[in-house]
Amino acid sequence: MSSTPETPRGPIDSSRVPRYAGPATFARLPRLDEVGTADVAVVGVPFDSGVSYRPGARFGGNAIREASRLLRPYNPAQDASPFALAQVADGGDIAVNPFNINEAVETVEAAADDLLGTGARLMTLGGDHTIALPLLRSVAKKHGPVALLHFDAHLDTWDTYFGAEYTHGTPFRRAVEEGILDTEALSHVGTRGPLYGKQDLTDDEKMGFGIVTSADVYRRGADEVADQLRQRIGDRPLYISIDIDCLDPAHAPGTGTPEAGGMTSRELLEILRGLASCNLVSADVVEVAPAYDHAEITSVAASHTAYELTTIMSRQIAAQRASGA
Repeated sequence: MSSTPETPRGPIDSSRVPRYAGPATFARLPRLDEVGTADVAVVGVPFDSGVSYRPGARFGGNAIREASRLLRPYNPAQDASPFALAQVADGGDIAVNPFNINEAVETVEAAADDLLGTGARLMTLGGDHTIALPLLRSVAKKHGPVALLHFDAHLDTWDTYFGAEYTHGTPFRRAVEEGILDTEALSHVGTRGPLYGKQDLTDDEKMGFGIVTSADVYRRGADEVADQLRQRIGDRPLYISIDIDCLDPAHAPGTGTPEAGGMTSRELLEILRGLASCNLVSADVVEVAPAYDHAEITSVAASHTAYELTTIMSRQIAAQRASGA
């Protein structure tokens, strides 16, 4: 656990400085270099060289930051003021090589190692889903194989694209192969749409993944789905990876590979709130491509998603400190 001031430094007071003024850090929080250390570091990875369809997610992190200007310091859904419970700070962007995927993956892993080494948990803003692999590698070095909840329209457990082993459609196959995931606690949530063949599902099941489709969420409801996921995860260290295309294009048009029939933003947020008791060690929100967005619909959904995840981590950090853990 990082050493932080007794009173964390929170966002700029929006009653004194208008939300649309000043630098666009996440939720108008201080920069990491302004506070020294943080319990939760919000970092961007402006990388989208691993996409298979529409590019543009390299601009996602800053679009999420812009949309997060409207976030407020008290979260009534979780009855918590996350930025008062723990020091949350914006760690800026991890600068990666857009012309070399393998080098980019190594750079993200090394930067994540450094940040986790300070005691921080990571709230990463992508970028495309390729970045989940190096982030998981880094988290597993600290916690061992982790449980994974993967919110996505797609499985992302394919083998290669055009012979490339590191793409936005392959990170979780690589993670299973590398032994950095707890294969007793893996779940996709929100999947839907056509596949290359039935073998995709067979291969995915062999890796240990359970699937909660977007239709399952619609029919069973957010509370029942969250309960099922909590039971599967137990008290294992948990990583949550959220591709914004888990949402229906009506709620997230600004993404690279949209699929009809997705979850609503309300369903996603309610499921996440239902996971508040889980041991969330880090998380990411990826695949926001603002060039295809309008009225900041996707960026707003992503900023609120990151806010709920940050709240969960802050609450757990505060509870651990209170218990002396």
